[in-house]
Amino acid sequence: MAKQIKVTQRRSSIGTKPKHRGTLRALGLRGIGTSNIVPDNEAVRGMIRAVGHLIEHVPVEGQE
Repeated sequence: MAKQIKVTQRRSSIGTKPKHRGTLRALGLRGIGTSNIVPDNEAVRGMIRAVGHLIEHVPVEGQE
């Protein structure tokens, strides 16, 4: 089973840097309260670190 992370946007991207808004989109987040399950790898962990002040994340075991 592959490890996964559930990310949820908790704060608005209004007023943030354009690079942070792009990172939220790359994580599949479109607005406050939206969630997405992403793979647990180094690239995604770097994205989470970059926008950690805007999101919440919890580990999830994959269902594959």
